[in-house]
Amino acid sequence: QVHLVESGGGLVQPGGSLRLSCTASAGSLFSMNSWAWYRQATGKEREWVARITAGGITDYAAQMKDRFTVSSDDSNTAYQQMDDLKAEDTAVYYCRGNLRFDTVLSGEDYWGKGTLVTVSS
Repeated sequence: QVHLVESGGGLVQPGGSLRLSCTASAGSLFSMNSWAWYRQATGKEREWVARITAGGITDYAAQMKDRFTVSSDDSNTAYQQMDDLKAEDTAVYYCRGNLRFDTVLSGEDYWGKGTLVTVSS
């Protein structure tokens, strides 16, 4: 069974920073093909924020490009550093991981349950 668990959300003042983490676990050997972060504000559609491939190639939504930084490490964890946070960044942030078990050729997408980020003074 695959689990993706986000952490690091919380309350921060405008202009502040937070670092989100997302850790994948499963009952068998696996590797991560890619990670992506999404967010969903109250009353809005879920939107894509950023992604990173296993090779370290990153891509960002335009409004986050200069403030957010995604990374990952060998411990099956992805990170999203968020700087200069604004009130409009308030949302539940979700992690999506494309995971490939060692016994198969292709990966599948799995989602975490989200972590709430609130930007407010």
